[in-house]
Amino acid sequence: MLNFLTSLENSGISTYLRESGSIWAYPLVLTLHTAGLAVLVGTNWAVDLRLLGVGGSGPLGRLDGLFKMMWVGFWINFVTGLLLFMADATTKGTATVFMVKLALVVVAVIVARQTRAVLFPGGRQVTVAPASARALAVASFLLWAAAITAGRFMAYGSSAYGN
Repeated sequence: MLNFLTSLENSGISTYLRESGSIWAYPLVLTLHTAGLAVLVGTNWAVDLRLLGVGGSGPLGRLDGLFKMMWVGFWINFVTGLLLFMADATTKGTATVFMVKLALVVVAVIVARQTRAVLFPGGRQVTVAPASARALAVASFLLWAAAITAGRFMAYGSSAYGN
């Protein structure tokens, strides 16, 4: 496994991202990752808060567009996260906090998909959010908060947090 991580880290694109002094390298990828996170988690939390009764009681059908925006943010984060991982694969790939972050993101995405399925079963929309949607909203909010926290821990050195 370490050989694979080392080869990722030593690839041309990884070396360029890590060692280039250009703002078009690592700083741009990191900025896009942050923007993707804002789109993904921001729209997710907007849905969560609406399901928890914050922000009025408009039709739930309006939330469908937010689920589409979540996927835009997800794919931005997937691509940029992969690039950021490659730039430091041997450190991130062996860090417990990174694995925790990935697990939290996977579960949060599953919860988002389940939330959409509950709100729009078979392509129809429900008129009132069921209790299960509110429970999913709480879980989603907590999962994304934990994933973001784990990501911030990574910035301060994974060895300090249980490598």
